[in-house]
Amino acid sequence: MSKKLPKVLKTALIKVHESTIHGQGVYALVDISKDTCIIEYKGEQISWKKALDRHPHDPTQPNHTFYFSLSSGKVIDGNVQGNQSKWINHSCKPNCEAREIKDDTNKKHVFLFALRKIKKHEELFYDYRLEIEGRLTKTIKNEYQCYCGMKKCRKTMLYKS
Repeated sequence: MSKKLPKVLKTALIKVHESTIHGQGVYALVDISKDTCIIEYKGEQISWKKALDRHPHDPTQPNHTFYFSLSSGKVIDGNVQGNQSKWINHSCKPNCEAREIKDDTNKKHVFLFALRKIKKHEELFYDYRLEIEGRLTKTIKNEYQCYCGMKKCRKTMLYKS
């Protein structure tokens, strides 16, 4: 049975520009309905070993990457063959969520879906839910500081499951 990948919004309906939170961000140019598939997180799929060999993309910001970890153990490197999705920022109270979906060849893809109605000109966010091995010390949490400013902000993009 063939698995259909979701249809995404036309990329002309979102735009990258300076974020009020951090660096660049992605903004809706139209109202987006709840459960709409907004964009695929694209990039080269590589092994973690290759990702670590490439790391960091920017030595002045060693914890800033465009990597998206897949359940298969591979990584999507949004910095290579990526698209606008790499600029979607983290929030502890996101308006989007990432969903991993296999195609008919069992290749994994990541798509970002609206968790609620997103208004025109609103910035898109998802919870990165970054995980690292070991204890989450204050120093490590600060290295992955969250800038979302939400009332119940974790103060870090790291997630302890």
